Amino acid sequence: MEINLIGFLPALLPVALTPGASFTLVMSSALSGGRRGLFNTLAGTALGIYTHALLIGLGISAVIVAVPALFAVLKIAGALWLLWLGVALIRSGMKATQGVLAEAAQPVSLRGAWTANILNPKAIIFYLTVVSQFAGQQGGVSHYLMLASVHVIVMSLWLVAVSQVLVFSATKTDTLVLKKVINMAGGVLLIVSSLHSLFC
Repeated sequence: MEINLIGFLPALLPVALTPGASFTLVMSSALSGGRRGLFNTLAGTALGIYTHALLIGLGISAVIVAVPALFAVLKIAGALWLLWLGVALIRSGMKATQGVLAEAAQPVSLRGAWTANILNPKAIIFYLTVVSQFAGQQGGVSHYLMLASVHVIVMSLWLVAVSQVLVFSATKTDTLVLKKVINMAGGVLLIVSSLHSLFC
C-alpha cells in the first residue's frame, strides 16, 4: 500500500483545526510580536512536526513508547513545559498594559515552540497511531516527511487565517483586552492540557 494523502486529510483536520497548545502559542506570539512573532512560532511548531515525522520514520518514537519509564519521563517533561508556558501566559495577560507588554509577554521563540511540540506526548501518539496508517506499508522516512508537510501546510494556513481575523484585522477590538483574554485563556488552556497529560 502506498502513501495515502487523500485519506490522511480527514484524519488530520480535527487535530490541526482544534485549538490547543500550538493555537495558543501562535495567537499569543502574534499579539506580542506581530507577524514576526507569528511566523517564528509557526516555524518552531513546524520543526516539531517534522521532528516527530523523522523520529517515527527512524523507529525512535516506537522505542520511546515501548519503554514505559522513558515515555513517562517525556510525558512529565512535556506537561511541566506546558504548565510553565501556561503560567507565563497568564502572568503576561495580567500584566499587559496599553502599548507596552510585560517582559513575560514576549513572543514564544522558535526554540520554545519546537520544545512545546516535541515534548507533547499526544503528538508522538498521533504520529505513531494515526499518521502511520497513511504512510504505506514501507512507511519510510520520506513518506512520514511528506505527511508532515501536509500537516504543516494545513496547520499554517489555519493559524495564519485565524490570527489575521483575530489579531491583525481586529480594528474595532481593544488590543489590550485582546492581549489579556488570549494570553489568560490560552494560559488556562495550556495548564489544563498539561494536567490532563499528567493524569490521563
